[in-house]
Amino acid sequence: MELKPTPRSTWTPFPRAGLGRVQKHWLFRPGALTAGLRQLGQVQLRVINEQAIGLHPAEAWMLQRPVRSPIWIREIMMSIDGVDSVFARSFTPLMASHGLWQGMRRLRSRPLADMLYHDPQITRSRFFSCRLHEQNPLYETAQRTMGAQRPPAHKLLARCSVFWRGGEPLLVAECFLPEFWALAAKSAYAQGLNPARL
Repeated sequence: MELKPTPRSTWTPFPRAGLGRVQKHWLFRPGALTAGLRQLGQVQLRVINEQAIGLHPAEAWMLQRPVRSPIWIREIMMSIDGVDSVFARSFTPLMASHGLWQGMRRLRSRPLADMLYHDPQITRSRFFSCRLHEQNPLYETAQRTMGAQRPPAHKLLARCSVFWRGGEPLLVAECFLPEFWALAAKSAYAQGLNPARL
């Protein structure tokens, strides 16, 4: 199912100008992000928030559902070798969280990948990426997760995609902290790659 951001959205399906090679790689890397992060070091996941809320106006296009319709949201932080590196915001319609996507409620500290990549009935949209701004709901996640320690919004790059199962959507948005790019660049150098303009 094709997704189209609203005209005012800053999400784009194409890499923005000025991104380096490593940034483009991670923002549009297919497959499970967790598996990629494990290539950089030991990954630990902690759940920040799980609750039912209303669908944010800026995210309604992602689920193709009405603004303020009830959703189930899960927000997590992933660290690599003890360094907080990526935080994520995932959500699905509330009814779906009791139905086709009920597994989302039982993950605890396991990654979403454990339920997304073993079912041939699940399809995935294209990736979208953006540089955050303070009104982006994902930056609100950063505020809840890191408080005063959060980086300025313009220093955060994020990506999102939507998984579909039986006509029910599950949005996964992942935001890379500045510390992540240092780890990614170090890994790129170790592999003999040139992380241009990082």
